[in-house]
Amino acid sequence: MRIMGIDPGYALVGYGVIDQKSGRLEAVDYGAIQTEPHYSIPTRMKQVYDAMKVLLNRFQPEVVAIEKLFFNKNVTNALLVVQARGVIILAVEEAGIPITEYTPSQVKLGAVGYGKAEKRQVQEMVKVLLRLSKVPKPDDVADALAIAICEAHSSKSISQVGRGGIS
Repeated sequence: MRIMGIDPGYALVGYGVIDQKSGRLEAVDYGAIQTEPHYSIPTRMKQVYDAMKVLLNRFQPEVVAIEKLFFNKNVTNALLVVQARGVIILAVEEAGIPITEYTPSQVKLGAVGYGKAEKRQVQEMVKVLLRLSKVPKPDDVADALAIAICEAHSSKSISQVGRGGIS
């Protein structure tokens, strides 16, 4: 099974593509979609959308796992991330690929086995499970791989974005 994990953002979207074969996980590709701050927000959202379409076409994942958002003190930043998440979901939906969603604690549980794991523990587990020589950088990329690993370790999808909307 080919799984794509997405850590949504508007300045940086982390992505990680893994294959699950015979109980083993293998990194296929990982990286980030970056947008430049001097562009308008609509232009940046279009860049995220277009880049997602290219990645989906290139890697043909069977499922895309995306992190659910939690709101912190910076509401303006959170709203921009919500917008980026929306264009990401649109690109995946248009490609006809199932989407699963995980909270940060579910990702930690699925990748490390402990829902309150520290960020460094998650990053090290990503490195170990995927047999990488170093922890992927930036952090958003390691997070995207952890989201994909969480999906691979999930016995069933925790929640899915269906054709009728987010459930």
